[in-house]
Amino acid sequence: MAGTFGSVDEVVERLGEVGYLASTAVATTVFLADTLGKPLLVEGPAGVGKTELAKAVSEATGSGLVRLQCYEGIDEARALYEWNHAKQLLRITASQGEQQGWDAARDDVFSEEFLLARPLLTAIRRADPTVLLIDEIDKADVEMEGLLLEVLSDFQVTIPELGTVTANRRPFVLLTSNSTRELSEALKRRCLFLHLDFPDADMERRIVLTRVPELPEQLADALVRTVGVLRAMELRKVPSVAETIDWARTLLALGLDTLDDDAARATLGVVLKHRSDAEKAASELRLN
Repeated sequence: MAGTFGSVDEVVERLGEVGYLASTAVATTVFLADTLGKPLLVEGPAGVGKTELAKAVSEATGSGLVRLQCYEGIDEARALYEWNHAKQLLRITASQGEQQGWDAARDDVFSEEFLLARPLLTAIRRADPTVLLIDEIDKADVEMEGLLLEVLSDFQVTIPELGTVTANRRPFVLLTSNSTRELSEALKRRCLFLHLDFPDADMERRIVLTRVPELPEQLADALVRTVGVLRAMELRKVPSVAETIDWARTLLALGLDTLDDDAARATLGVVLKHRSDAEKAASELRLN
């Protein structure tokens, strides 16, 4: 889908149309990744909108979204492809009485019918515009990075039994990382880099009002200020932008028009998910 956006301003406009307010820095990096056909590595704390950026690019461009969620221990079979062994065994068992040799049976069970395509292979084989989201790559092992290097270099995969599969249309690739470990320099060299942090108060207020347009502006101001105070505390988990939006929807659902002590105390669990964080926030915000 390289060349989908005509300019940086167009990126801002089209992402805004699907509810993602992008700064100039974000829009510029997305534009360059799209134009140059390079993967985009987005790092930053959890909850700042890294995954949402991939979803927004997908929606804004009318592209299909293919997501590879990384985790400790993920391997090639879960990321690329594997064979349907149960189905293969059934076919071999069913053909035992037939007059065919092993070579014929092998060619049969190692055919397209028995191949289980995982996200990486699925994205490479798609003919339609595609956004490939490789989410939380920092949770995967170093070995997975090696596989990604091979795939992202040539956008092709070799399946020994079937041959080489090459992308006819390169996907827009976005990798996210919460920086829980350092990624290899080889992987970083193949990507454009973008660091996302929590938005400033004005931007977060705009995001909240975009996602929850029914919220009174003065309540949005109070909400964003309070979230800013919470993020300044030494908490186990600071509130994400998504949780700020959830808090706004909560207050609206309860019919509240002010964020006073009673309202904050009753709804603090929407944004703080650890007891120690809630107790510390209640103490410092004086929610007695």
